[in-house]
Amino acid sequence: MPDMTDRPSRLSWRSVIGKSPRSVAGQVFVLQVALVVVLVLCGVLALFLQSQRDTGTEARRRSIAVAQTFAHSPGIVDALRTPDPSKILQPLTEAARKAAGVDFIVVMNTHGIRYTHPIPSKIGKRFVGQIGPSLAGKVYTESVHGPLGHEEQATVPIDDAHGKVVGLVSAGLKVKHITNAVDRQVPIILAAGAGALVLSTGGTALVGRRLRRQTHSLAPDEMTRMYEHHDAVLHSVREGVLIVDADGRLLLVNDEARRLLDLPAEAEGQQVSQLPDLDPDVLELLSSGREATDEVLFTGDRLLAVNQRPTDGPGGPGGTVVTLRDSTELSAISGRAEIARERLKLLYDAGLGIGTTLDVHSTADELARVAVPRFADFVTVDLADAVLRGEEPGTTATDLRRIVMRGIRDDHPLYEKDRLIDFLPSTPQARGYGSGRSELVPDLSASPGWQAQDPERCREILEYGIQSLIVAPIRARGVVLGMANFYRAKQEPFDEEDVSLAEELVARAAVSIDNARRYTREHAVAVTLQRSLLPRALPEQSALDVGYRYIPAQSGVSGDWFDVIPLPGSRVALVVGDVVGHGLHAAATMGRLRTAVHNFSTLDLPPDELLGHLDDLVGRIDQDEADAEAVGEITGATCLYAIYDPVTRRCTMARAGHLAPALVRPDGSVTFADLPAGPPLGIGGMPFQTAELDLADGTQLVLYTDGLIEDRTRDLDVGMELLREALTGHPDRSPDESCQAVLDELLPGRPTDDVALLVARVQGLAPDRVAEWDVPRDPAAVSDMRLAVAGKLDEWGLAELGFGTELVLSELVTNAIRYGSDPIRLRLIRDRALICEVADGSNTSPHLRYAATTDEGGRGLFLVSQMTERWGVRYSPQGKVIWAEQPLP
Repeated sequence: MPDMTDRPSRLSWRSVIGKSPRSVAGQVFVLQVALVVVLVLCGVLALFLQSQRDTGTEARRRSIAVAQTFAHSPGIVDALRTPDPSKILQPLTEAARKAAGVDFIVVMNTHGIRYTHPIPSKIGKRFVGQIGPSLAGKVYTESVHGPLGHEEQATVPIDDAHGKVVGLVSAGLKVKHITNAVDRQVPIILAAGAGALVLSTGGTALVGRRLRRQTHSLAPDEMTRMYEHHDAVLHSVREGVLIVDADGRLLLVNDEARRLLDLPAEAEGQQVSQLPDLDPDVLELLSSGREATDEVLFTGDRLLAVNQRPTDGPGGPGGTVVTLRDSTELSAISGRAEIARERLKLLYDAGLGIGTTLDVHSTADELARVAVPRFADFVTVDLADAVLRGEEPGTTATDLRRIVMRGIRDDHPLYEKDRLIDFLPSTPQARGYGSGRSELVPDLSASPGWQAQDPERCREILEYGIQSLIVAPIRARGVVLGMANFYRAKQEPFDEEDVSLAEELVARAAVSIDNARRYTREHAVAVTLQRSLLPRALPEQSALDVGYRYIPAQSGVSGDWFDVIPLPGSRVALVVGDVVGHGLHAAATMGRLRTAVHNFSTLDLPPDELLGHLDDLVGRIDQDEADAEAVGEITGATCLYAIYDPVTRRCTMARAGHLAPALVRPDGSVTFADLPAGPPLGIGGMPFQTAELDLADGTQLVLYTDGLIEDRTRDLDVGMELLREALTGHPDRSPDESCQAVLDELLPGRPTDDVALLVARVQGLAPDRVAEWDVPRDPAAVSDMRLAVAGKLDEWGLAELGFGTELVLSELVTNAIRYGSDPIRLRLIRDRALICEVADGSNTSPHLRYAATTDEGGRGLFLVSQMTERWGVRYSPQGKVIWAEQPLP
């Protein structure tokens, strides 16, 4: 694959030299560039040689000038006559050499022995070079290999006053210094040459470009072929071409234009206005010279699309060029293409608009909404009645319920919505339902099988104008769920192509309807399961006035639950929990946890211990699910458990990952209980902590799940503040009214998560309904307790319960004295039942057993169980309490 990155460089170069080097412009350009390159190279070489020669000449001139100047300097002759000329002349020659910019100045006698030299060790040695010409009084230059290397030197004589040569002076430079001077000029020479090459090449390129424009980069043979091809293409294309000059003369016309306009063979060269049999509209357009774009003109039996453009652009001659295109056949093709486009658009809209919900009715209505009026004038959807219940449909077209009826008018005579229809076997609906294939009825008036269903109504339908029908079965997974009926009244009757479109529309809806059916079935099962697991009615008790609400989420059932559980001693337990997730698994897990809470509550455990047992249960559930490889079904849950004692007016509560309850005080103020936050159920390893609150009568305890205050559009803190505002200032509002007010404030629409809300107003027992006694650890005290209890029962008007009560408390007090430990207390509570409680400081647990006929004891608790409605034991940090309840008369 060619590299596309070098494409711009290749294109720009080709744009310079022409389309082909064989073109006239390309050949001229190559020749000119070659000449320019040769001339520039010759010029650079000449400059280099000239520079080298000038530099050498300049070096020799400088050497001669320095030598002559030093030879004629004052005192030089006298210095040569001294016994030690080197002592005087060496400093002078070095100073002069540095000042003159030469490499050496050597003074010598007439025998060539040096008096001076830049290298002192060379003094006294013979001079390297010719001295004969200089002894003869001449200036002599030469190139030698001296002590400093390759040198260029000049030697001049030193004359005394009588013209006699008494010595010689030689000055010069190293050849490499001369060469360095030349080298420093080379970049300048090369730069000048490059600039000349660029300017010359640019000028040549401009000339070549102009030539290329004039010749179109073609060689002569190519230009000949171009005109031949031009004529071949011009006269073979299926588009008419005309060129008209500024004077209205027809300059060029191709064969297609002759055919479309019926022009004669000699039309070229004539005035347009003189052409015979030319349509007036075409003549007006050609004569006007105005621009036209796809202008439609009729000429004879042809429909022409005409385009006209002026040719008087930059450098072009005046006139217009006209193209003609026969669009007679294209118009018919365009009509069919438009129909196909509309159908594709309809299918696209169906894909977007059908199946947006998991509701059977909505999906069917979306199908009808897409089809009317773009495909049909009326659409009805009939589904098997079992499908609407989430069940599998039957095998015949009986019990089909019409769930959608949509049309362009509302006064139609078709069967109305919600009607249950039994289609006869002769109808297209029954045939299509049985075979699973679509049925086309192009003319309803000629279909006796359709008319047999209801002759009178069919007559009204025909009189109404409905004339054509397509019946398309709604089929998914090989099962027919119902039928979609498409009717036309004003539009053209349906044909075979319409059947395929109807099947496409129904196929897009069938899967969504089947999914909605299955969802309806699963949702109904889940809702039934959840409703069966939630409390259907609150138990009777006197300690709390309770209101509650449960709202399922939009996506279906979830695992939120609440409970109110009566406990012994008139106490009541309140529970709110939340299982993570939605669906059957969450609902089933919620039922297991709610049952477990009921079972643990019968043991009368404190809240922290109950949550500990519940945590172990959730951990085992998670382990079981993991062993079963149920991916994504691991349980997570939160729970809040509270016990209210109306006698002490104290509420003990603990929570496992749940939100703290809200407290509405009797003065209308709202706070959130300061309750230690334990980990969610199933985490394990962390103990739960309890908190005890003293609640005044009339205080409302508000328990809720996170679906009430959390939302995608608001944070937890915002939701809790909204809850506070909804509860504040309404202490006299009933719990049920408080529930509704909170929901109206925090959940104006359908929530995205389940919501469980429990509002309980506490009410303690009056002091006159409770009696307590301290029991001495003495068997004789039993009789005193019987007397005291009998007196209290007379006071309460319950004397008829005296015998049974005395028997029960005698047994319980006796057991406490005999087997328990101090302190021993007896408490009698009159509520919905008469409750007798005996507390002691031991943790020994009594057991009910059946005594043998020979046993002397062991029948006490058996008598207690027979005389009371129920009895039991609960444990406290101070010991245990044995209680028994008797129904009030």
